[in-house]
Amino acid sequence: MGFDREALREAVKTHGKVTRVVIAAIKGSSPREVGAAMLVWPEKNGFGQSGTIGGGTLEYQAAEAARTQTVQGRLTHHALGPDMGQCCGGAVSLLSEVYDQVAMNALNDTVIVRSPSGGDMPLSVKRLLAAARGQGVAPEPQLVDGWMVEPVHKPTRNLWIWGAGHVGRALVDVLSPLPDLAITWVDTGPERFPDTIPVGVTPVPAAKPAELVRHAPRDAEHLVLTYSHTLDLELCNRLLSHDFRFAGLIGSATKWARFRSRLAALGHSPERISRITCPIGDPGLGKHPQMIAVGVAAQLLRPAWQNELKKDLSA
Repeated sequence: MGFDREALREAVKTHGKVTRVVIAAIKGSSPREVGAAMLVWPEKNGFGQSGTIGGGTLEYQAAEAARTQTVQGRLTHHALGPDMGQCCGGAVSLLSEVYDQVAMNALNDTVIVRSPSGGDMPLSVKRLLAAARGQGVAPEPQLVDGWMVEPVHKPTRNLWIWGAGHVGRALVDVLSPLPDLAITWVDTGPERFPDTIPVGVTPVPAAKPAELVRHAPRDAEHLVLTYSHTLDLELCNRLLSHDFRFAGLIGSATKWARFRSRLAALGHSPERISRITCPIGDPGLGKHPQMIAVGVAAQLLRPAWQNELKKDLSA
């Protein structure tokens, strides 16, 4: 996980001033990894918060301190066992920084490097950044000689959700907080979408959704769950003629049997058709939209080889 600049931008836009608390370094066991962060901001009736650095006493005390923070940046160190009575047994360094619009505008687009104490950038940090550029990779989040280095987070997976009905909305609620997913959400008109769309989700109303398939990256993942079986079939047809990393279709075994026959009639081979997963999720969880969403989320997050093994065992 890197520096989620977009989430911070939205929080600053909404709340004006936001304190970001990030795990800068750990020794031993810790409830979260280096780079995990939370945002804290004042509200009319108290304070708001998003994200987590692991919960428990560490997060509670860090949030309380963030709410009264007046300096721009502060680096603190905490022994989880002796200081807080937590069972993790390690030690954590936290960097707390206050951001407003001016501070947001000063952030770099690729790697954010700073020190709460200021001063000149040490040679160790310059070497780290030069090595990362030379290798064409982003550096890992880390604290180096009192300087925090964080790559700007960019989602690594493109997920297209076709349909904004009950299941589509439940899926967006479950999946949108996951930092590695960039979600494109498609349906036939703006009235199909809720009034509030989560950060990181791009709603796309289109009278003819299937026409958008050609614009999807060829390594995108797709979940097809529209209100229309005719539209579902056309989306599957277009996806098979395009390409994808994963494609899942909501429906029963009976629906999928009919779709396989119709897709074959449209000229797709059995091997090609078998690339579409139907049904999606875990039928054992039930048919409630949130249950379907939980099962589908687990399926998407499971490593690919486990999905293939599960498919083989069920064949």
